[in-house]
Formats: sequence, structure tokens, C-alpha cells
Amino acid sequence: MKKTSQLKSLIQSPELEFLMEAHNGLSATIVEEAGFKGIWASGLSISASLGVRDNNEASWTQVLGVLEFMSDATSIPILLDGDTGFGNFNNARRLVKKLEQRSIGGVCIEDKLFPKTNSFINGTAQPLADVEEFCGKIKAMKDTQTDEDFVVVARVESFIAGWGLKETLRRAEAYRQAGADAVLIHSKRSDVTEIEAFMKEWNGRLPVVVVPTKYHTTPTDRLSELGVSVAIWANHNLRAAIDSIQKTSKQIFNEHSISNIEGRVAPLEEIFRLQRADELQEAEKKYLPSKQQNLGDNQC
Repeated sequence: MKKTSQLKSLIQSPELEFLMEAHNGLSATIVEEAGFKGIWASGLSISASLGVRDNNEASWTQVLGVLEFMSDATSIPILLDGDTGFGNFNNARRLVKKLEQRSIGGVCIEDKLFPKTNSFINGTAQPLADVEEFCGKIKAMKDTQTDEDFVVVARVESFIAGWGLKETLRRAEAYRQAGADAVLIHSKRSDVTEIEAFMKEWNGRLPVVVVPTKYHTTPTDRLSELGVSVAIWANHNLRAAIDSIQKTSKQIFNEHSISNIEGRVAPLEEIFRLQRADELQEAEKKYLPSKQQNLGDNQC
């Protein structure tokens, strides 16, 4: 099944599905091996892995470069955290074209202004996009896609900005009418009350995606009961990597030795396995001349 079709199936599934964050080809490979059906290409994680802020400091072409490695390394679909679409409708529709070329399953765009700021940094101070302008962006993206299964998710940031339920419902409905395949309702509360209120009024008009980073103590069974389609674990591989790298680097610096670390980190053989070094070795046997043949050629 095409990656776009896989992602569309996840979005439309009657059961609660999960996407796991990845930020490069290696982490994407690990996510697939863990058993996840899809990957969230997090804007925060990709930008952080490149050493820049989550404020569109990494260009959209640099993000595409990372995505290409992620897509090549995996067989499951990727949903890109596409920020605001990296500009106006014209930038957004070109983004769709380039994502399809790289077999990316879909893109999520948020109704904030370019350049964006991460939702958990001064959220109420962040202005939101004009609804009509954002709807035009969604329409342009849907008109541009050539694969009918490519997914466009509209991320509604009005809870984050403190605008309340009424505005969240108004925006979500406008984006549904503009052609979005799903809406992502974001909340920074430590409980699920905003999501509960939205789901009650929304009444299944379109699949709903959530990111439970702040309300992580909410059981996933509760999200399922509410009718949520997809939950995204949005940044935990990056955070786990940071924690491990910090501890490892500090210990090696303090001890001037790696002897106490070797037994606690992945062996080199695991890196080679994830890189599929064995496939290259088999290909070399098939495509490179044998050493004996080379020796004979030299004698000639």
C-alpha cells in the first residue's frame, strides 16, 4: 500500500492510532522497528537536531532534505509537521508537490503566522492567522496534490492562544469546509478538559488528531472514548536522545575514559545493523568483480 494510503487509513481508522516522533533517518528506522504504523516528523525535533530554534530557522528545503532520508529509510508513512506551510498559499502548495515527490504521506499545517513560534513558548502572545487566508492555503494544497490519498491536517491553535472553545470550533469547521482531511486540536493544559469540550461539540465531523504532551497522564483509553482518531507522541525520542547524550558526554569528560560507558551504550554492531550494512555486503558480492578476477586482470 502506498504511504499516502497508509496514512489516510490511520487518520480514518475507527480505532485510536498512534504516530511516534522521529527527526532523522536513524530515529525513523527505530520507530518503525518498534512497531509504530506511522511517523510524526516533528518540526521541533528536526530543528533541534539541526541545532536551531523552532522558529522556521531551518529552511523548508533543509527540512525536505531530512525528510528524504527518513522516507528512504522506512516503509511506514510520515506526517510532516509543516508549521505554517513555510509561507503563504504559494509556498504551501509547492511544499505539497515536493512532499509527494519524496513519498511523504501528508502534512500538518498550523493556523499561526510565519515565522512560527513553538506552541509552548508564550502561547497566548502568539497571533493566529486570518481564517480566510488559512482556508485559502488549505484549498491550494488540496488542489495541488496529485495523489488523492495525500493527507492535509489543519492544526487549530486557538486553545493555545487562549481564544476558547467557540473560536476553536469556528476555525475547525472553516478548515473542514476548505477541504482539510483532519483537524489537530492542540492544548497546553495538564488535563484533557479542552479536548473533551471540543469533541463533545464537534460530533465526529472530521477525524481529530491530538498531541498529549502536556496532558500525558490522561489514559489513552479516555482519548479513544472521546473519539480521537490519532494521538501523536511528539518529541520523546529527541528528549530521550538529549538526556542520554548529555549524561554520556559528561561522564566521558569527567573520567577521561570510555571504559565505564562501553557496556551502557549501543554496540557498533547495532549501528551497522540499523544502517543495513549486511545488504551492502551482499550487493558487493553481486555487483563487484571478485578479488581473484581482479588479480587475473592485473597479471594481464
